[in-house]
Amino acid sequence: MKISFKAIAQSYGGQKLFEQLDLSIPSGTFFTLLGPSGCGKTTLLRMLGGFVRPDSGAILFGDEDVTHVPVHKRNVGMVFQDYALFPDRTVLANVCYGLTARGVPNAAAQERALAMLRRVGLADFADRAPAALSGGQRQRVAMARALVIGPRLLLLDEPLSALDVKLRVGLRSMIRELQREAGITTLFVTHDQEEALAMSDQIAVMDRGRIVQIGSPQDIYSRPTTAFAADFVGGANLIAIDSELPPDAAGRRRLKCGDAILLTTSEEPLQVGSQLAVRTEDVAFGEAVDAGPGALPGVVEHVEFRGSTTGYAVRTAVGVVRLDARNGTLAHGPVRDERVMLRVPPSARIVQGT
Repeated sequence: MKISFKAIAQSYGGQKLFEQLDLSIPSGTFFTLLGPSGCGKTTLLRMLGGFVRPDSGAILFGDEDVTHVPVHKRNVGMVFQDYALFPDRTVLANVCYGLTARGVPNAAAQERALAMLRRVGLADFADRAPAALSGGQRQRVAMARALVIGPRLLLLDEPLSALDVKLRVGLRSMIRELQREAGITTLFVTHDQEEALAMSDQIAVMDRGRIVQIGSPQDIYSRPTTAFAADFVGGANLIAIDSELPPDAAGRRRLKCGDAILLTTSEEPLQVGSQLAVRTEDVAFGEAVDAGPGALPGVVEHVEFRGSTTGYAVRTAVGVVRLDARNGTLAHGPVRDERVMLRVPPSARIVQGT
């Protein structure tokens, strides 16, 4: 089922959050709203659930306008960050709840609920209370309860943020498998860019009530169009561009950035405030003889060992440039206060905005 937001406007306390927001979510898609706290992503999710009504505009489920349809008539499954399980009911009773509320006979409801608990690996826990389960188990119960009703839309409100890292990785794979099996259009809200990249078919990056970019995880990461998207998703060095010089012999664009000349194959036009976005893993250490276009001399300010990689912060003429080097690939790992030469690849992209 396709989901559409049409010209949505919403204000809180006289402050506009959305102004004429439009968004379309294709049928069967695992679609993620990604952005920092306060950007409006949870408000949009709550609008779909019927918990918040927009000041103006329309919300469509397929061709049906559900803007004023109450929560209990939308047939939406929802999984919350805090699980929202009934503490005084067993696991089985929690999963049965939505079915019995819809008039499914008790025996049939229990059969369907047990089948769903088997699917999430918790059939042996059916008679336990939620308090006797781990956080990851409780979230699996919440997923089972949301899916057992056969919803036409699944809403996931940061369901993994309360779990530790290892549990999050395992649970996100299970959630994605369940969504694919059911073929349910799913809206996932998170501020965690790694979760968004790992789980999504499409991502909408949000900033202060605006959608700044929509695309596949690969597009969002490899081809950001705004400085915000480049920095928020994966982290990028943003280098101010002063002007453009004639291209080099290979046809690559030459950009004057402070006292440096950097190269790019990016075709985006220069505008006021344009910046060069360079992923930390794309910057490399070079030799002193590498001086020339694409080179940035600097001094190491910070070194951070991270296991498989080491992060460096290098003070250069264009500001601090961060890079990640895979351990074992460098003959000599630079140390703090050491003078180095950086190489910025022509794959760096021109992005717009702040």
